Amino acid sequence: MRPKLLALLIFLSLCCTIAIADTPHIDITRTREKAKQALLYSKKRGYNLRYYILIDMSLPSGVKRFIVWDFKKDKAITSGLVSHGCGVSPWSGEWSKDKPVFSNADGSHCTALGKYAIGARDYSAWGINVKYYLTGLDATNSNAYARQIVFHSWEKVSETEVYPNGTPEGWGCPAISNQTMKTVDALLKKQKKKVLMWVYN
Repeated sequence: MRPKLLALLIFLSLCCTIAIADTPHIDITRTREKAKQALLYSKKRGYNLRYYILIDMSLPSGVKRFIVWDFKKDKAITSGLVSHGCGVSPWSGEWSKDKPVFSNADGSHCTALGKYAIGARDYSAWGINVKYYLTGLDATNSNAYARQIVFHSWEKVSETEVYPNGTPEGWGCPAISNQTMKTVDALLKKQKKKVLMWVYN
């Protein structure tokens, strides 16, 4: 092999290794702490004590920041990409992939932080045609239901990580990939008690 070609291959290999090492990921220690808090909250509210969903908005939208956590197994059983709201920017772009703006205001087109109760399942015009109504449980997301913020899938959301690119932004709904929703939907349909979703940064 020619020396120049070999040097180029080594350089590219090192670049890829650095890029992978620099990719942000869910902080598992922080996640476990959130899980403990979520379990206590769910016990007080009479919610589901097997699963909860967390969305860590401190991470860029191009990495897997959506997790279904199994309380009994004390680990994540499903993860994926999830969109956030575009705010004042045009819909479906990647304008705030690293620094989303949060708001509870109607018409803001922003995601609202806080705990949500995942409610009834219904038809959606998006993704696999399934959505779940969300009720905001905190002052920071109390308008979620009135704003029609729902949990659904979206064909624009990738099945795999796209970082340093971002996930297309909607009008504030937590939207996941179609395949991830198929997995999560199958799980949610079996639950008799409401599952908690926690969106935080």
